[in-house]
Amino acid sequence: MLIKRALYYSYEKLLVKEVLKGVTPTHIGIILDGNRRFAREMGFDDVTMGHKEGARKLDDVLQWCSDLGIKIVTIWVLSTENIQRDNQELDGLLKVIEEKIFELSRSLVIKKNGFRIKILGKFDVLPDTLKEAIRNAEEYTKDNERHILNIAISYGGREEIVEAMRKAIRERKAENAEELANSITIEDITNHLYTNGIPDPDLIIRTSGEIRLSGFLLWQSVYSEFYFCDALWPAFRKIDFLRAIRSYQHRGRRFGR
Repeated sequence: MLIKRALYYSYEKLLVKEVLKGVTPTHIGIILDGNRRFAREMGFDDVTMGHKEGARKLDDVLQWCSDLGIKIVTIWVLSTENIQRDNQELDGLLKVIEEKIFELSRSLVIKKNGFRIKILGKFDVLPDTLKEAIRNAEEYTKDNERHILNIAISYGGREEIVEAMRKAIRERKAENAEELANSITIEDITNHLYTNGIPDPDLIIRTSGEIRLSGFLLWQSVYSEFYFCDALWPAFRKIDFLRAIRSYQHRGRRFGR
């Protein structure tokens, strides 16, 4: 065990040195996948324990991002599809999210690294106590300027685009449908997304071995790089994170050109 720890420590230090020589992304998105599978692998009877372990992992990852100078982190914790899970599991998951947001608004990793918390998604279906925690977290961290933490809750990429389109249309004055349709631009949609004013993600990481976006930042990820990691989210290690950054650094980004 001691030899394994020593090897891991040495490898981690080697990765850090290598990554620090390259250009790190400004904005990374992370799909936090694998909490339920982790709970089952650990033998937990209640999958909520997996979500709790996943919530604890976030603090480490935010510190790793800060250490590398990554300014913006967007995490996806609850999709619009997740709302359709059975009531017992959903209630447990929502409670974990509420407790974590409350904790983050007052946590040391948020304060010392200057993270401003912004919540993305549709809140009308969320419990009132969670809505209150969201309002408080955004209020308590509104003056932080060094980093941004976007938390996507009750979020779906298709729904975001449809909502942006509706807002753009409502701002337009047109004599007929054809004129209205021709007046809508890419900028109109972009300016009405939840992430308006925030640079698109350079890198998106998904844990748990699933190789798909599942609707995460569909519009914003058009030129993002992707990294799919086998580790379940609660078991996501610093070397997994550093490998993702190193992979990003070894790619040639052309932005469609």
